[in-house]
Amino acid sequence: MTQPFRTAALYQFTRFEDPAALRAPIEELCRTHCVQGTLLLAHEGLNGTIAGPPAGIEAVIAHLRTLPGCAALEVKYAWAAGEPFHRLKIRLKREIVTMGQPDLDPLADAGTYVAPEDWNDLIARPDTLLIDTRNDYEVAIGTFPGAIDPETKSFRDFPDWFRANRDQLLAGKKKVAMFCTGGIRCEKSTAFLKAEGIEEVYHLHGGILNYLEKTSAADSTWQGECFVFDERVAVTPDLAPGTHVLCRACRRPVGPEARQSPLYEEGVSCPACHADLDADKRARLAERHRQEALARKRGTRHVGAKMDKD
Repeated sequence: MTQPFRTAALYQFTRFEDPAALRAPIEELCRTHCVQGTLLLAHEGLNGTIAGPPAGIEAVIAHLRTLPGCAALEVKYAWAAGEPFHRLKIRLKREIVTMGQPDLDPLADAGTYVAPEDWNDLIARPDTLLIDTRNDYEVAIGTFPGAIDPETKSFRDFPDWFRANRDQLLAGKKKVAMFCTGGIRCEKSTAFLKAEGIEEVYHLHGGILNYLEKTSAADSTWQGECFVFDERVAVTPDLAPGTHVLCRACRRPVGPEARQSPLYEEGVSCPACHADLDADKRARLAERHRQEALARKRGTRHVGAKMDKD
């Protein structure tokens, strides 16, 4: 099957003096090359996922690498048979990943990178505390064995969770290893732990996606699927599209078993959110789903179809 759309997930902590001045040239280049998705710009750097024709993605990435501090920008590429995003958003933000800790400096204070080939040895050590820094709905569909799940609804919750559980978590542990999807949340979470006085802090370089790409099936300890912030929803350990779909009401991944529940209605609700939706909300979601189906049948794009990155 031909897969004409190339996706590019990227982030870079750097120091932009005037991120607003960078916005228009990036947006113009993306529109010229039919590239869509979301890019966040802040004084601390850039973050996002975009998709489009291969030549268009190459042009945009080449431009981003000309920005201050972005020459070594790392990008995780994938292919998609359908268009992963339905619009372009270039947003100015206070943080490129929101933790609510404005004094952190991941450029200077992030933890030690651990290459995928060294990750298994580190997390197998009895004196290593392994923490999954992602949100609860992400952890639910896949993680590393033995990883602590903070059960957070938002990355903003992580600092309070750690402070409340610090003594219990660190009992008998000398090292803390953390991981996330692509690496960006671990840049901040390791900087946070170091600011809290934890000395030996490590994080998986490039995140789960880099680990799955670089680690053979025989050596991988990953269990389940990995949630991603595009229309694939989740990927398998071999980075193929997974078995989950997205609930359009609560934006959570819904697996095959949950889709058999009478509480699941495509485009309207899933078992996790069914009880929270009133009749008006359900009617509006059902109408949107109907309009999207009609648009697909006509071969056009429904303007309400989107998937925002957390």
